[in-house]
Amino acid sequence: MFGKRYVNELVSRSAENAADRSVFMRSAAAAGLGLVGAGLVKSMATPSIFHRHGDGDQISDSAILNFALNLEYLEANFYSYAVNGNGLPDDMTTGTGQHGDVSGGQQVQFSTDSIKQFAKEIARDEHEHVAFFRTALGSSAVSQPAIDMQQSFTDAAMAAGLIKSGETFDVFASEDNFLRGAFLFEDVGVTAFKGAAPLIENKTYLDAAAGILAVEAYHAATVRTVLFERGGADDANAISRAREGLNGNKHLDQGITMNGEANIVPDDEHGVAFGRTPGEILNIVYLTPGQASSGGFYPNGLNGELATSGAAGM
Repeated sequence: MFGKRYVNELVSRSAENAADRSVFMRSAAAAGLGLVGAGLVKSMATPSIFHRHGDGDQISDSAILNFALNLEYLEANFYSYAVNGNGLPDDMTTGTGQHGDVSGGQQVQFSTDSIKQFAKEIARDEHEHVAFFRTALGSSAVSQPAIDMQQSFTDAAMAAGLIKSGETFDVFASEDNFLRGAFLFEDVGVTAFKGAAPLIENKTYLDAAAGILAVEAYHAATVRTVLFERGGADDANAISRAREGLNGNKHLDQGITMNGEANIVPDDEHGVAFGRTPGEILNIVYLTPGQASSGGFYPNGLNGELATSGAAGM
């Protein structure tokens, strides 16, 4: 069963305000989490142990969905360029906030039919994710922010040690490069939805988020498997270590091999997938371990309320 450390982590990720904490404690009691002692229950009622956003107001479902939409704009454009040679259509990128263009991006000359088929299917899924979030949000949907798929991949590859200073990494130059770029995104997408799920109040949105999380996990497992079969474990593991460093080495990441064996499913000692807070996700996409509101894949930052990364060491 779950120990105190696991439950405390679950609470800290799930409860952002007093109302959430109350709901969680009632749910925990109903589920029979008797390992939560009186001292821990008392600490759960203390607001100071929770990360607060802004003036302490609850994070709205709209803010969470817009955060996800920003991430989906990046993924959808990445796969659309790789498969079709172009990004999202203009009518799928409008909304509130500063609209931005995509720099970089071109069609990948796939040489393996199965990889091309995988990429085509994932591109369709990501296109549908963008459409879903935009429909759910309606007039409050944020527009596509500026996205960099050129210098950002070079910086990420250098951080992982895949290239040396002065070299460039064109993620669209080959299907092997494409797979490494896909690996960078897919695991982050899974942990983003896992971390955001406890914050969503509307059950319809939560159900959809759970479905999208499952799809992202299928994507991630496919990419991890193909990379393993093609001898890409060392590079993937280096990317995983770089992501870990951006998050302050909190053990939220795993490569595709561990102790010389395949590790297609990254999970903790309970067989549970890792989750990241919005701040931790932004540390990765901004390519910085410190607090920032722009950088990396989003040179002008994200649109919406959740746009500032956390300090990875906190």
